[in-house]
Amino acid sequence: MAGGNVEIRNFLGEKRVRKVKLPEGVEYVRTASVKDQIELAGNDIVAVSLTAAKIQQATNVRHKDLRKFLDGIYVSEKGPIPDED
Repeated sequence: MAGGNVEIRNFLGEKRVRKVKLPEGVEYVRTASVKDQIELAGNDIVAVSLTAAKIQQATNVRHKDLRKFLDGIYVSEKGPIPDED
């Protein structure tokens, strides 16, 4: 992450850096326990889901057999953040 942008580097070995702008109120955290996992959090569910969709669309694989190239960024879990009581 660099100043309100999420940068995706070395996707499928490409040198191109993909950047997705984070809207105001959306926070981005890299998970320490799981490699290559990120978490998006925020109060506005529309802004958080829109950011997740933009990140997923930025890594869309084109001109390759999609059955073989399964690389990409996928949404694995959705829901509210659990309370820490």
